Amino acid sequence: MYRTTEDFLQDWSASAAGTLAVFKAITDEKKETAIVEGHNTLNWLAWHLTGTAGAFGLIAGLQIPAAERGAPAPDRIADVAAKYEEIAEAYKTEAKWTDEQMAEEISVFGGKMPRGQFLRKLIDHQTHHRGQMTVLLRQAGLPVPGVLGPTREMQAK
Repeated sequence: MYRTTEDFLQDWSASAAGTLAVFKAITDEKKETAIVEGHNTLNWLAWHLTGTAGAFGLIAGLQIPAAERGAPAPDRIADVAAKYEEIAEAYKTEAKWTDEQMAEEISVFGGKMPRGQFLRKLIDHQTHHRGQMTVLLRQAGLPVPGVLGPTREMQAK
């Protein structure tokens, strides 16, 4: 759980940068790659993370340029990445909670939890799906960016 906005923003900046690097590694030709047919594709996961980042920001009380609920993913992965980047940057300018507000209970999915705990869930959720995406990148034959450390390709250089 985050107790200060600065702690959240530090983690958010690193997490968002890693997620954006994964999005930018996806090509339009390979964006429909899934582990097997009928499972989440790279494109679906990227749009899901974009939508979730916007929705969580709104729930947490920010003025975030969220994608409209249920809106279809853009045709080009670059447009998904651009929307995600817009949302990620908005957190950096909009998040100005006090320490007390980070501990404040907010309404979340039919229950209540401290804002700082909810924001931790945002980053955990993003990390979970970003990990799925790195596996799909490798399966698609695309380069895997080093997000939390060097990849095998990076170590080979």
